[in-house]
Amino acid sequence: MRPGSWSFLFALLLLPLDLQAEQTPPAPSATVTAEQAQIDALKQRLATSEQQREALGAELQASGGERDSAQLQRLRQENQRLKLQLKKTQANTPAPLLADRQQWFAVGAGAALLGVILGALLRGNRRSRREWIN
Repeated sequence: MRPGSWSFLFALLLLPLDLQAEQTPPAPSATVTAEQAQIDALKQRLATSEQQREALGAELQASGGERDSAQLQRLRQENQRLKLQLKKTQANTPAPLLADRQQWFAVGAGAALLGVILGALLRGNRRSRREWIN
């Protein structure tokens, strides 16, 4: 066998290993994780506040006290503030750099470029003209 054939055969043997490799999801960056944690915390606070408001609303209907209505009004204002803060935080989350299709296109382009480079390296310094189809 020619020396170039061994390296080509080795490259072909490595191809199925890459095709069957299990993909792991990319690790999220620290900023995205921190922002997601902040969004989750705001959603949790909003849900808790909503539950308190509903409980006080039912209690207010039963008792009819002014102190309860003031607390209910304060909770409504806090809910509005939390909703606005949640919307602002969600609007500030960065969009992904590449969409899923764009990412696969970039992977395919990288594989093609790697193939061209490997083909040029495996050809070596032979300057003889070869036909594509024998």
